[in-house]
Amino acid sequence: MSNLHSPPSNSTCGRYIFGLVPLLLISLAALWSPAMAQSQLLESVKQNPARAKALCSQFQGLNAQGLSATSSSAVSQIARQENLSPMDSEVLITYVIGLYCPDVR
Repeated sequence: MSNLHSPPSNSTCGRYIFGLVPLLLISLAALWSPAMAQSQLLESVKQNPARAKALCSQFQGLNAQGLSATSSSAVSQIARQENLSPMDSEVLITYVIGLYCPDVR
């Protein structure tokens, strides 16, 4: 009988699964970190409504200039100002607009 049709031995499966554990842990950590950072970022705005209102004023100023608060230039500006990545800046802008200044576009 050929070995091609034989199931792998338990020791082979165990080594394979054991070898995947570090990869799985690294993958979970990579996914967890950005989510935690964004959660803390949003919580910081929720705990400081004055900061949210200041951002709303800034977004309204952009709108008055004919710019969208979610435009790439606005996202870049907020990212620099708040020392954030562009992705975190976009999340922050969307969150603040949704909760504090729905009239902003």
